[in-house]
Amino acid sequence: MNIIKVDDYQAMSQWACQHIIGKINQTNHPVLGLATGSTPEGMYQCLIDSYQAGFVSFKDVTTFNLDEYVGLAIDDPNSYHSFMQDKLFNHINIREEQTHLPNGNTKDHQQECKDYERLIQQAKSIDLQILGIGLNGHIGFNEPGTPFTSRTHVVELDPLTREANARFFNQKQDVPTHAITMGIETIMESKEIVLLVSGANKAEAVKRLVTGELSESFPASILKQHDNLTIVVDQAAAVHLN
Repeated sequence: MNIIKVDDYQAMSQWACQHIIGKINQTNHPVLGLATGSTPEGMYQCLIDSYQAGFVSFKDVTTFNLDEYVGLAIDDPNSYHSFMQDKLFNHINIREEQTHLPNGNTKDHQQECKDYERLIQQAKSIDLQILGIGLNGHIGFNEPGTPFTSRTHVVELDPLTREANARFFNQKQDVPTHAITMGIETIMESKEIVLLVSGANKAEAVKRLVTGELSESFPASILKQHDNLTIVVDQAAAVHLN
């Protein structure tokens, strides 16, 4: 486990952006695992700026997103499909057929999980997986109690998660109750994992991840078992670390 402390959110976003660019430029047909939410937004904007400046091309990149809400149409403004189009895909030269997110609006969610898992396996391996961490230690939408052996599956969202995500919706009642998420074992099969953490509200989660015990009650704790994990944390989130 490699911990990199940076000054602030902007520095965290810049570090992650440059790391991804390095991975893309050094890898034939790189496969990236991507995340949504407020944490990676700055990183995505940096990637857009770097593409427009000619420092990186995404034409040979394949992406797999961690998760998607159940019940939202792909074009719903709050879907993660829409988020990724708005925050990254519409502004770079990535091929649409090489971007992948689960379909949370299908009639057969279990089959969608199997199909998504199969697509990931066909890609051989995710070269670099970007993660954030929830206040309760969730990674992707793998909530506390999710088995470490889980593959892509449907999950009922924890009330804490729905409350944290309510800011993106008109009202809390609009936040979906379920999601499809890449499983913990699927995530752990990535060749490299970069966990981005910013803000004082994440300080306790960082402390528990780094110093706490391995437990399915805190899903992110499994990350310490990965051979190539980097945690990029800003000063506010790192206050409990030595």
